[in-house]
Amino acid sequence: MKRGLLLLVICFAMASSTSHALSWAYKFVVWEDGVYEVTEEVVDTSDIGKKIGEVKRMADDRTGSYYGDASNFYEKGTEYYAIKGIDSGTAIAVEDQQDKWIKAVYLHEAPFHWTDLLPYIFLGITAVILFVFFSLRYASKKEPRPQ
Repeated sequence: MKRGLLLLVICFAMASSTSHALSWAYKFVVWEDGVYEVTEEVVDTSDIGKKIGEVKRMADDRTGSYYGDASNFYEKGTEYYAIKGIDSGTAIAVEDQQDKWIKAVYLHEAPFHWTDLLPYIFLGITAVILFVFFSLRYASKKEPRPQ
């Protein structure tokens, strides 16, 4: 009897696994390695500058991790704009709805992610390939040709 009850409790525990989701303290977007908190301040259409970026991925609401141009609230494709008269390192505008922009203010640097190194890795690989190519080409021109 005790074995059956223990087995029932184990099966119930396994079947009722819960999923946890984070409750974010504020809405944010990430642009150029900076985390910007989205405020409730509406930016006037006349103050919107050029498009500077967009959300490319969503933050993981289970682990809290994010990288690149991410957001914990806005969908992929949501656009970021410069605000005329304000340095983009201080604040940017996020398109909240069509023709409605909300101000997002810089909070802190985004956490490091290994994908931040990808451009440098590709550059290094390209440099090595070019070095080998030109070295072999130079060496083949230096070799005397048999007569």
